[in-house]
Amino acid sequence: MMLPDWLTAAVLGLVEGATEFLPISSTGHLIIAADFLGYTGDGAKVFEIFIQLGAILAVMWFYRQKLTTVLVGLPRERSAQKFTLNLIVAFIPAVIIGLATHSYIKAHLFNPLFVAVALIIGGFIILLVERFAPAPRIHHVDDMSWKDALKVGVAQCFALIPGTSRSGSTIMGGMMFGLSRTTATEFSFFLAIPTMLAATLFDLIKHMHLLHPEDIHMMIIGFIAAFISGLVFVNMLLHYISKHTFKGFAYYRILFGALVLWYFWP
Repeated sequence: MMLPDWLTAAVLGLVEGATEFLPISSTGHLIIAADFLGYTGDGAKVFEIFIQLGAILAVMWFYRQKLTTVLVGLPRERSAQKFTLNLIVAFIPAVIIGLATHSYIKAHLFNPLFVAVALIIGGFIILLVERFAPAPRIHHVDDMSWKDALKVGVAQCFALIPGTSRSGSTIMGGMMFGLSRTTATEFSFFLAIPTMLAATLFDLIKHMHLLHPEDIHMMIIGFIAAFISGLVFVNMLLHYISKHTFKGFAYYRILFGALVLWYFWP
């Protein structure tokens, strides 16, 4: 399906923002959406990297009050220092493992069939976590210890596998380690800020030679679309999980993974 460039950019931006913070893998959705729209190649890869910044900005804007309070209180308030330390501790494992495996993953695991399998397996893992997760002992992100944060950070490393979902890994990991469903989700959002910023900027610098002036308008449109949809879906997810489990996302992953397998099967 061929659409005007601006519409393709808008659609992919909406897909990125809508799926980045849900436990359903933005990578899997962008792969099939971009292929369906006929937008592939080196330019498309840079575009997909860039629009992640729109999704990051969305979660930063959504939590602007909390982030501002932390920044202002960092020099003297213990709670702000503890929150910042927890984010740093949770961020470190992904940095270490990510730098060690980035080239291999990009070269060997970034293909639709692998992503499809990861989507399906991840769906069953969500069902298992919802069934066997212990009763929550932590009901607010400010009550987390650095050890709790480290455990979630280790869980985030599984998201380096394409199709796994960064939010899915951190939320399910958090629930298994005693965080309530809402606390695990909110900490996943906060952890997304340094993790996604670092990964996106790293990829952009690495692929800077592929940037072209004629692609700027598409990137701006995609960025804005990702910001708007990210803002909407972060809010929707928090409202949804206050009354529901993640089982619906698990079934969706399994069905979508099967669709990707069918669509890309040789």
